[in-house]
Amino acid sequence: MAEPAKGFVNEFKDAVTPRAFFLVVAVLLLQLGFITSYVGALHQPKPHELSIAVVAPPEVAPKLTAALESVPDNAVRASVEPDAATAQARIKDQKIYAAWVFDPAGTQDTLLVAEARGPAASGAAEQIVTKVAASQHRTVEVKDTIPLASGDGKGLSSFYLVVGWCVGGYLVASILGVSAGARPANTARAGLRLGTLALYSVAAGIGGTLITGPILDALPGSILALSAIGALVVFAVGAVTMAMQCLFDIVGIGLAVLVFVVLGNPSAGGVYPPPLLPTFWRAIGEWIPNGAGTSATRSVAYLGSSALGLPLTVLAVWAAVGVAVTFLAAARKPLLGRPAPNGA
Repeated sequence: MAEPAKGFVNEFKDAVTPRAFFLVVAVLLLQLGFITSYVGALHQPKPHELSIAVVAPPEVAPKLTAALESVPDNAVRASVEPDAATAQARIKDQKIYAAWVFDPAGTQDTLLVAEARGPAASGAAEQIVTKVAASQHRTVEVKDTIPLASGDGKGLSSFYLVVGWCVGGYLVASILGVSAGARPANTARAGLRLGTLALYSVAAGIGGTLITGPILDALPGSILALSAIGALVVFAVGAVTMAMQCLFDIVGIGLAVLVFVVLGNPSAGGVYPPPLLPTFWRAIGEWIPNGAGTSATRSVAYLGSSALGLPLTVLAVWAAVGVAVTFLAAARKPLLGRPAPNGA
């Protein structure tokens, strides 16, 4: 009677090796992490230090800034600007999200916002200022200083464009690793693999820009600049994925998914800008290629290419680290008793 049970155990061991079992458990953890990250980041957006400036006479401005900063949970970070033109320029420069322009001649003020910086942020600023103004017996008229393109209704085109670029980056690196060995056999082959990734990145950057721009009319901005950003996003993600495979074999693909999908997408500021994200996702978003790429793409499309320094630096560092680790791993001699990889 014990033979069938023993036979089943042996069959199970043959069908599901310890390595496969480990990978299945890893996938389960990755799946649960995906759910936790997306729901945790996006299920209950609340403003935190949303930057709103006040334009008002000196005798009024302190009262309005104090009222804004009294909103619970540190929802607002208030400041003062000398005039509406300066406030509007600072919105475009990504220094503030909105500006409350006080009208000393009446009771109706103006709220300057920029839908291009994220409709969710504009909506939060409108809700906060309208409520605070009502407590001061005033009303607010909203003025959109940087409207979205007609084909970019919810302001998500830049985010989804970058998501597509990131997906392409880690998928092409994964395919190269699976088809030709996770670790290149030598530095020359590592160079060929990275060169292939670079050519793919240029094609992906141009293709994505043309689709979202001239073809679908979903995103304005310089085709050359957006294509260059796209190529950098794809190459950075692909190079790091390649490096992870060199270090961790097939597990490296899962680590890439963890970084770029589980952590990168919900923290990128696409659906909700950083001030509306919980602390953890707000802290990591701008340091991951997804968030850096979204910020850079949105800046080129709508904001006069302002504040590009940080996102481009982040992308360049990720790309450089991926290239360096890949070359170092390819140059490393195989462990004793383990045959050298024969991948390209």
